[in-house]
Amino acid sequence: MRTRGFDLPESDTYYTRPMPPPWSKPLEIERVSRGEAAFEFDIALAHLARVAARADQLGGSVSGVVRFGRRDGTATAEVVMHGTALMRCQRCMQPVSLPVSSSVRMALLQDAGDTAAVPEPLEPVLAAGGFVSVGELVEEELLLSLPIVPLHGAQTPCGLAAYAGAAEDETRAEAVTQRPFAALGKLLSQK
Repeated sequence: MRTRGFDLPESDTYYTRPMPPPWSKPLEIERVSRGEAAFEFDIALAHLARVAARADQLGGSVSGVVRFGRRDGTATAEVVMHGTALMRCQRCMQPVSLPVSSSVRMALLQDAGDTAAVPEPLEPVLAAGGFVSVGELVEEELLLSLPIVPLHGAQTPCGLAAYAGAAEDETRAEAVTQRPFAALGKLLSQK
């Protein structure tokens, strides 16, 4: 096959690296905040490196929207997300499903020294070099909202508690039915 002066064999395939997901692309904070841009996202938690590193066998996903804007001369981002995080209960080591629901407004700072100028209700977030991705903002909020030690809640009994209760019942049953020396007294008195 001859194309524009190049001979390309028909059987060869040109492979490219997969395109990064849109939520991972760096955005120029000045441009998106002036334009009041909004970005919807749906992210599997296992794809967020800092969150995945903190949780053993992490699963689940979050979806929502990030809205950029300006407040008192500061670039801002409002992150609204909801979803479910599947983590490992640190008591029974079984999976636990944790609801994720968050709404936070952040001040996007290019320099760490600018935190004193952040208006009161905003959370300061460093956007190094003036760029930040939607994934970084979502990850930042997840690191603050997910528990450090995930546990089953009061409404969902922990698998270990159910196992411990069954083991106690079994121990009590064995204690009642097993008396190895009960007949020994009778045998000794017969002699």
